[in-house]
Amino acid sequence: MKRFRQRLEYFAARAIWGLFGLLPVDAASALGGWLARTAGPLLRANRIARRNLTRAFPDKSAAEIESIMRGMWDNIGRVAGEFPHLEQISTERVELIGGENIDLLRDDGQAGIFISGHVGNWELNGAVAVARGLPLHLVYRAANNPWVEDLYRKGRKSAAVALIQKGSEGARQALIVLKKGGHLGMLVDQKMNDGVPIPFFGRDAMTAPAMAQFTTKFKCPLVPARVERLNGVNFRVTIYPPMEFPHTGDPHDDNRLLLIRINAQLEEWVRERPDQWLWVHRRWPE
Repeated sequence: MKRFRQRLEYFAARAIWGLFGLLPVDAASALGGWLARTAGPLLRANRIARRNLTRAFPDKSAAEIESIMRGMWDNIGRVAGEFPHLEQISTERVELIGGENIDLLRDDGQAGIFISGHVGNWELNGAVAVARGLPLHLVYRAANNPWVEDLYRKGRKSAAVALIQKGSEGARQALIVLKKGGHLGMLVDQKMNDGVPIPFFGRDAMTAPAMAQFTTKFKCPLVPARVERLNGVNFRVTIYPPMEFPHTGDPHDDNRLLLIRINAQLEEWVRERPDQWLWVHRRWPE
């Protein structure tokens, strides 16, 4: 039954992918947004988003929370609709700020790490770096359905020179990339059950320590990258200078301070555009 269900999911995903791919990018994005705004509020994930938002913004009214949720569902749907068009969007629909920081990592002869979160169309981070001439190895969470996973990998072909699945084997591959002076791209705003508790919106959130551990081990630049949806299928991608590296003399403390800075940066982005973040994720412990 599981195999049969996965097959059905794959054929449904492939049909939707094919439809989005056939449509012009603006129409595909708009259709994806409409579908998600229509179906999203009926899903269990909607309750998770409402709970997360209420706790993160205790001063906002119920109407404000609902407005943010509608925007969130619209953004999620648009990301799906835009997936087959990433290469076109990255070259035609992006206002790039801080491109010189990509050039710095591309030309400095050492390893580097890009970090971002599920904000705006987060899939554009890698595509913009690759279009700028920086080979990027994207660390990501594989889909539970292996057939759907094939579609994800197809969609991300323009966003990375290689894909690395999260997990113990993925960590080994990431280390090899950095040892060879390569570059990683990581989305670092999701819960990791065996991570470390780091403040995020005033509450501890289990945070993956790998990004800080890699940075302290290799003494390599850690560069935040932010994607903002401006209107429709138009974006601003901001590449920040490398984050300041703590020097306490204790690697454990250095890692923790770096994680605190990273979560603070992510929180600042989310507060500015809360309707563009993935609130449906169980980011905090119950």
